[in-house]
Amino acid sequence: MPCEGCMERDNRSTDPTMEFLLLGFSELLCLRVLLFLIFLIVHLVTLAGNVMIFIAVVMEPSRPPMLFFLCQLSVIELCYTLVIVPKVLLSLIVVDGSTISFIGCAAQMHLFVALGGAECFLLVAMSYDRYVAICQPLHYVAVMSEGLCLRLAVACCLGGFAVALGLTVAVFRLPFCQSRRINHFFCDVPAVLHLACTQSYTPELPLLAACVLLLLLPFLLILTSYVCIAAALLRVTPSVGRCKAFSTCISHLAITLLHYGCATFMYIRPKSSYSPARDKMVSLVYTNITPLLYPFIYSLRNKEIRGVLRKMLKRKKTAQLN
Repeated sequence: MPCEGCMERDNRSTDPTMEFLLLGFSELLCLRVLLFLIFLIVHLVTLAGNVMIFIAVVMEPSRPPMLFFLCQLSVIELCYTLVIVPKVLLSLIVVDGSTISFIGCAAQMHLFVALGGAECFLLVAMSYDRYVAICQPLHYVAVMSEGLCLRLAVACCLGGFAVALGLTVAVFRLPFCQSRRINHFFCDVPAVLHLACTQSYTPELPLLAACVLLLLLPFLLILTSYVCIAAALLRVTPSVGRCKAFSTCISHLAITLLHYGCATFMYIRPKSSYSPARDKMVSLVYTNITPLLYPFIYSLRNKEIRGVLRKMLKRKKTAQLN
């Protein structure tokens, strides 16, 4: 579907000197101060939680694979929030919206998609770790070696950044409307695609391909892992052992449902169903609330993380007493 006001195409639509206007929350003038304080507090708590987990894991001399993956997840969430939230806070300060350059918008979209994609792949690696731990416990140490974990971590990042680069290039090669007003608080893919002056659904194909690579395939791999885990747990006779084994997967399952649920709602749908107000609300949850919940989910549900945090607090108290 063509965007509004797209009767004429702008020949300078791919000019790196052009700018976009992020409208942000310009319709909520009376709530600007309250929203700014809420987002700032959420942002600071998110940063503190992820930094605490990162420091705790790095200071731990013996790191099992799950802690290694949690450390990488914390780094991804830190970068994720730093890419989006500062621009959100700025949009609440500027009354008429904040401008962002063509290159800046492309860079923000690329980093946002790349970090989200890396997280999708990382969740697959974590599900594989749970599969080996439950289905092949005797071979766990040999299979989940430090070298394999490092290779999986690098592959997750490279895969996310490669897919994001292809999607970003495809989006920013499109002709944009003369009115470059993005009704969002950051350069999200659906919001930028909405400005494309085209009457076909061809511009949506790169987004569809990215969704298949970053959402559908990883989710199917995670689902396959948990089907194998469920089949293995059904063969466990004592129900106590079955519950204990499954409890190690609860935190990963919770984060997987949060991440894939919001991402699927945002990106797997036609351009014609785009709704700026609804998308901004879902994006708020996706970019602010879920990164805030991740440290709490793993701190409360993961025994290894709780143990590492207790050790860190004990070392801090000992240092203060000395």
